[in-house]
Parts: sequence; structure tokens; C-alpha cells
Amino acid sequence: MPVVAGVDSSTQSCTVELRDADSGVLLGTGRAPHPPTTPPVSEQHTAHWWDAFRRALALACSDAGRDASCISAISVGAQCHGLVALDDADREIRAVKLWNDTTSAPDVERLLAERGQESWVEEVLLPLNPALTIAKLAWVARNEPENLLRIRRLMVPHDWLTFALTGAHVTDRSDASGTGFYSADQGRFRADLLATHVSDAVDWESAFPTVLGPEAPAGRVLPAVAAELGLGDSVVVGPGGGDQHLAAVGMGLARGEVAFSLGTSGVVFTPADLPARRSWSVDYVCDTTGGYLPLVCTLNCTKVTDRFAHLLGTDLDGLDQLALAAAPGAPVLLAYLDGERSPMRPGSAGVLAGLRSDTSREDLARAAYDGVVQGMVRGMQTLQELAGEPITRRVLAVGGGARSLAYRQFIADRCGQAVTTVDAPEATARGACVQASAVLHGASVAQVRDLWRPATVSTVEPRPGTDAGLDASFLELSGAFDHWYFARH
Repeated sequence: MPVVAGVDSSTQSCTVELRDADSGVLLGTGRAPHPPTTPPVSEQHTAHWWDAFRRALALACSDAGRDASCISAISVGAQCHGLVALDDADREIRAVKLWNDTTSAPDVERLLAERGQESWVEEVLLPLNPALTIAKLAWVARNEPENLLRIRRLMVPHDWLTFALTGAHVTDRSDASGTGFYSADQGRFRADLLATHVSDAVDWESAFPTVLGPEAPAGRVLPAVAAELGLGDSVVVGPGGGDQHLAAVGMGLARGEVAFSLGTSGVVFTPADLPARRSWSVDYVCDTTGGYLPLVCTLNCTKVTDRFAHLLGTDLDGLDQLALAAAPGAPVLLAYLDGERSPMRPGSAGVLAGLRSDTSREDLARAAYDGVVQGMVRGMQTLQELAGEPITRRVLAVGGGARSLAYRQFIADRCGQAVTTVDAPEATARGACVQASAVLHGASVAQVRDLWRPATVSTVEPRPGTDAGLDASFLELSGAFDHWYFARH
């Protein structure tokens, strides 16, 4: 029986799933942590990723009761945007600046002064913000110009793991489209943008990876690497992809459906065509099937509820219970704890309004969940406006936060729709398995996605008497904060 391995190298950890390559049945799972980061500076070393991957793969094999030599194909999904820069000996030049490193905010201000946001969206289909790879390059150019000149290969995290496995300097459309220097509608990297806005002293064209199609193999695992990992000598490696993009495949997301991904960041996305009208708050990234996956990403999600649980002296189960017991009308939270990306408010902080002498622990717990959810629902409303067709035929919750009944309940209340979870608790790793199976069998990712469509695990209905949409108090607080923020910036 052929086995495929799907990898999710996230901000916090590396997860590996092993699945039957034909049926998609889960055989084993392993997970190993990455070093924690604390924005605004958020950096990790590639060596830590490799170590976590090795340990997670071994744990998955142990959980499956199988030897790694049974694996026929591997695909890698990972956190997007991070800047991996290698020198002429393929060594890491500096620690990788991750997506949630916001130290490039001043560089983004400069780039926006040189080319307005409307132009950036027109050129690369996404608004410029500190998360993007191009912003990290601008930071290096300003702070470490000697390191900029040493760059010979540019990568994002999933590219590096694929490179470490195969020696192939490749990427896929989904992750390329999140760099800020790739025109997805034209299918090409934009060396001209980097030369104009970062530096004209680097040979950018030679530093770009080759962009692979959805089912194009990156290559086979190198013999020395196969020996290190205990793999066979002919393991094929898929093109890989961004974490949310492969998660969409893993959960079986289809047109007319929308997903709320609840992790370190909060991401709402839906498969759709490229619209004629575009919004500055939407990233029009590619998906991993050959189409597009417009998304809105907020910087703060489960970290907010983690922090409120700590402040209230409880665990996450206790916070869930407190929030669900609260009556409507609790304080309102703008969940910008580590700055914000959608809307772009780098350097900002969270705002809690509406405190009174009778405010309870339940009220504060409710504000934490509802503040995160309202920020994401605001993004969903924008996606709905641009899609030109309903996108809430099915509303899914995925990611670590989807285990929380409170998150699912508040999403259902705010969407006015039932919220479902599916049998894909590790949706990115599962989506990577789908891709690996497609590459192994010469099938399309979309075909395997539909064949492996996961079963529904839970459904949460909106509570009677709750009003869908955003609270007037949330909109008022957001507007007041924006006025204050722009007056100071």
C-alpha cells in the first residue's frame, strides 16, 4: 500500500500526517514545536524547521506503526511570506523574518509613498503590508545592506523545506503570489519592482525560484537526505504550497463556501474568480488547484483568547464556558494586540471599550472571542461583495481555534449561518497529502480533493435572538480608533 506524507510547517510547530495514498485514510500524525516568537520581531532559523520536521516525521511513523521507507511521496505546506535568503553556498544569510514580523512597517510606508496602494494591488494583486516578503527585503536593504548583496536564492518557508529535501529551487503559484513581487495574473516574478523599490544591485532574476504547476513534481528526495530520514530511494516531492491554500484543499472547500481559519492569525477565504474590482483589504492569492483563493488575513486570532485566558486566570476550556455564559452587550474589543494587517495598522495595540463597574469575567471572555470574530466577519463581508455570488452556502471553521465551541458559536451568530467542522483537524497537512497523492498518481489536485472530501464532524447553529453582522458599537469603535491612529501616524 503506497503511503503519502503531508507536512505543515507553521509558525508554532511542524505537523506531519501519513495517509494511504489511494483512499486518504489517516495512518499516523506527528508534531514537534518550533521556537516561539514574540512580534514585532518574529524570526526563526531554517535549522529549527528541519529539526522539527525530522522529529515530526519520526513521530508520525511511530504513530502509524510503520517505517519511513513505506512513504512514496511528500508535499510540504508552510507559513507564508517569510524571507529565506541563501548565499552562493546555499547557506542561510540571516534568521528568517516571518510573516508576523512587523519591523518592516517603516519600509512599507516608504514603498507606499513611492507607489500608491492602488498601484500595488494592480501590479501584484494584493495590498502592500509588513507581512509580505518584499517588505522583509526592503527591511534588509535598509538595515543590513551587506546581507542584501549576498542573496543568491530567494525562498519562502515551504520552498526551503522542498529545497532541503530535493535540492530543487522551486515554488508554487500559491506561495509565489504572497510575496508582493509576483504578478499572479501574468504568471511571473517582478524583478523590475524589486530593482525599483528595494535595490538595483542584486540580480533578482537569477534569485527567483521556478514556479511549478499544481501537480508538477519538484523532484525526488536526495539520496543523503533519504538515508538521514529513513526514506526509500525514489520518494517524489510535490510542489507544496502555502498553509491556508493547502488547508482549503484539505477541508474540501468548494465554490460558494467560505472558511474561517483560526490559528495564530485569523484568515477567511473562499475560492473565486479574479474580480474586475479589487479591494485594498483582500489578498488575491492563487490556490493550489490552478485557480484563485482571495483571502483576508487578520494578525491576531487564538493569541488573543490565549492572552485573555491568562489574564482571567483560567484555561481555554474555562474561557469557552465563561464566554458562552455571557449575555449580549459585553465590552467591545478591537483585537489588534500585536498590530493589525487587515485593516493595516502596524504598531497598533488592542482596544477594549465599554467597561463598567459591573463588567464580569464572562463579559471579558465574550469580548475576546467576539472581537476576533467580528474582525474576520468584516473581511468575509468584503469577500462577499467582490465575489458576485453567495459564498456562505457552507461556512467552515478550521485550525486549532476551531476546537473551541465559543469560536464556532460566535462565527455562527455573526454570519447568521450554521458553522461546520470537518474531519480535517490538520487541514494543511491533509491538503499536502492530497497534493502528494495527486503527484504520485498523475491525477489533478481537484480530483483527489473531491474524492477525499472529509466528513462533517460538528454543526453549530446561530443562537435564537442574535443579530447577524457587525455590532454598531464595533463599527463605531473601529472608526474612532482609525481617526486616532491616522492622526498619530
